[in-house]
Amino acid sequence: MLIKKWTKLPEDMQTEAVYPYWKSLRKKNFSLFWKRIFDIFVSAVMLILLSPVFLVLAIAIKADSRGPVFFRQERITQYGKVFRIHKFRTMVANAEAIGAQVTSKGDARITRVGKFIRKCRLDEVSQLIDVFCGKMSFVGTRPEVPKYVERYTDEMKATLLLPAGVTSVASIKFKDEDKLLENSENADETYVNEVLPKKMEYNLQALKKQGFWRDIDTMFKTVFAVLK
Repeated sequence: MLIKKWTKLPEDMQTEAVYPYWKSLRKKNFSLFWKRIFDIFVSAVMLILLSPVFLVLAIAIKADSRGPVFFRQERITQYGKVFRIHKFRTMVANAEAIGAQVTSKGDARITRVGKFIRKCRLDEVSQLIDVFCGKMSFVGTRPEVPKYVERYTDEMKATLLLPAGVTSVASIKFKDEDKLLENSENADETYVNEVLPKKMEYNLQALKKQGFWRDIDTMFKTVFAVLK
């Protein structure tokens, strides 16, 4: 997770807007090292402890509708790398082919079991696999699909200096994001033009204040938000 030298960054990230964030994070490589150790250890323990939950969810998803257990969508993580995220499937198979890439409240593509999984935020639990493999971190900017990342401003690209995260302050603030999109005629455009910029304000603020203990605080706040 250590931050690369400036000249080793992707060319589209070597901008004046990104530089202050890069300079700040380069001074925190020791903290980022321990952040990665924490991710590996905690994700491994949680994968073992939650394996019965994984099994129950897998059986419920397969019994409820046709399709795979996991929804494997291309997302963008550190330095603009593409990876396939693990999420328990909550929608009908091939949902992306019949609707927007963001989900609004009351989306007809959501399955019966999917509604319960989403309500309890259990679809994100499988991302422990991605955290353990180093494609994600527990705390960081939520990974977006490529077509949304293409719309990033130069400053927004600073969020790609670190691995994508399972949760963040922005995730907590916008935990009911689907409600903001339910009355939109074009959910994709509404998300890019209205929701994403607001989320990025929180993500960029968090990047400036990045620290191990702030990550722990964000994780606890996420748990409380889900329970609430």
